[in-house]
Amino acid sequence: MSADTGRLRLGVVGLGRLGKRHAENLAYRVPGASLVAACSPVDEERAWAREALPEPRLYSDYAELLADREVDAVWLVTPSSLHAQQIIDALQAGKHVFCEKPLSLDLAECERVLAEAARYPHLQATIGFMRRFDPSYRDAFDKIAAGAIGRPFLVRSQTTDQNDTDGFFVRFAATSGGIFLDCTVHDIDVARWLLGKPRATRVFAAGAVALHEGLREFGDVDNGVAICEFEGGKLAVFYASRTQAHGNDSHSEVIGTAGALTIGRNPAVNRVEIYDRSGIRNECTPTFFDRFEEAFLVEAREFVAAVRGGGACGASLADAVEATRIGSALRESLLSGRAVVL
Repeated sequence: MSADTGRLRLGVVGLGRLGKRHAENLAYRVPGASLVAACSPVDEERAWAREALPEPRLYSDYAELLADREVDAVWLVTPSSLHAQQIIDALQAGKHVFCEKPLSLDLAECERVLAEAARYPHLQATIGFMRRFDPSYRDAFDKIAAGAIGRPFLVRSQTTDQNDTDGFFVRFAATSGGIFLDCTVHDIDVARWLLGKPRATRVFAAGAVALHEGLREFGDVDNGVAICEFEGGKLAVFYASRTQAHGNDSHSEVIGTAGALTIGRNPAVNRVEIYDRSGIRNECTPTFFDRFEEAFLVEAREFVAAVRGGGACGASLADAVEATRIGSALRESLLSGRAVVL
């Protein structure tokens, strides 16, 4: 923390499409934060940072950023395969760390991070499941906790993206971990959170390639469905898609013994309704950036507040381990065609 201002000094690592959004939030929209450094091995991304951010120190090497004594915390927006080791390196360097999901695509790596983090209880380590910070999801969580729908026992949740005709998801498939670890991992975390963090006991998954034939060589699909059974008779049903025509349509439903509630069932970009010969309609949120813009901002503010004042912030490393455990089992089920017992 800066002795002069009391502000948390952050370094962002990774300046791709999401990294740029996080960098701008941290630089201009998060009280108590100063974005003092940025790291990317890509020349064009560092050039962007030089123009768009308030004079950060720029690094092409992560180790050099970690050696910067003026950086209190790192914000990782890097490829999933790098997350585990980068979190460990940050903790060992004495830095607080926020990392985008998933914690890792490999369960053993997740467990290794969890064990290493236990050695540094004074450092914050948070995984970016941003839906926990979305005002609507938070309101739903509070209503469920207050007993508004009785005892919750079933979650139906989906993450569906607008169809991408330029093939990004096919190029990404080799390192994404598959649709369930890349997309459904958010729904898994939401389901556990809203159901009181029960332990998963059995999963089954199936999928189809509706449009993107190139996914087949990676054992992936562009549409997937899954069922997850939890202890205590609780259930979750998941749907993931990369082929929606209308936009990003990510929403959840929670059913309880005395009622139900939904979050974001109509993915409206604003409150405008269009009346024409096709009927009455509204435009949809085009990307997950647009749907969860406020959530991304709130999670950054709360991470900074947690580091400065103590306390928990969002999904813990243990939560992230469970999300990977369930997501990996769903992928195993998809490939084998059989239910997987956890």
